[in-house]
Amino acid sequence: MASIRERMPSGLPFGRGQTVPVEPEEEEPETFAEMTLAEHLEELRQRILYSALAIFGGFVAGIALANPVLKKIAEQAQVPDTGLQAISPTEPFTVFMKVALYIAIAIAMPVLIWQFTRFLAPGLTRRERRVMFRAIPFIFLSFVGGVAFAFFLLAPRALSFLSQFNSGAMDWNPRAEEVISFYLTLMIGVGLMFELPLVIYALSWIGIVNTAILSRFRKFAVLLVMVAAAIITPTPDPFNMMLVAIPMYALYEIGIILSRLTPRAKRQAENR
Repeated sequence: MASIRERMPSGLPFGRGQTVPVEPEEEEPETFAEMTLAEHLEELRQRILYSALAIFGGFVAGIALANPVLKKIAEQAQVPDTGLQAISPTEPFTVFMKVALYIAIAIAMPVLIWQFTRFLAPGLTRRERRVMFRAIPFIFLSFVGGVAFAFFLLAPRALSFLSQFNSGAMDWNPRAEEVISFYLTLMIGVGLMFELPLVIYALSWIGIVNTAILSRFRKFAVLLVMVAAAIITPTPDPFNMMLVAIPMYALYEIGIILSRLTPRAKRQAENR
């Protein structure tokens, strides 16, 4: 079978029973080997299998944790003692399984990232691997921080406001499916928002922006932050909007600080 040219470091074997990729040293030579199409497919199959096993293990834990999580969400949503509302006959089951699956993916995420890294790393240069190994932990932790912020602080505050809005004319008893979608959308949105400093650092690293541009852009950043906060926040009240806007602007300022730490910025500072 015809082989595909693949930039695979010979010092980092890539296959069943072989060593795993690690962050390369500065002096590591750029030596590459070839993998056939069959070897590529076998490696992909192995990574998918390990990922599926991780999700399955997480799903077992998710089944045990789904009810406590649903009870916590119902408590935060300030629903009646009867719990979240189910409209269709299958909704209690489908919502339970969805929550269990979301928990499974969250638990398995480190394994999924590791398998993706193992599959991708051998095709990268030494410099690209160094960047990837250093960036992934920060990307993961930033996203987890945003998800936790949304789940424990932002979502309960938003639901508290919504449950009391026009309460004299309406009975607050939200549907389980919609509440779970509300949480999921908010957590993903805020999790991505927490990646802002890393995005700014990456743009500074490749030279698209620099500290001076970011500093001059502050007044526009405030406006964009307020617009983004109004879009992300599910409630119209200023308090909940500021819960998003203030951390978002703080993340922008952190991004400016990180932009000063890029090699390009350090070289420019030395040349002044």
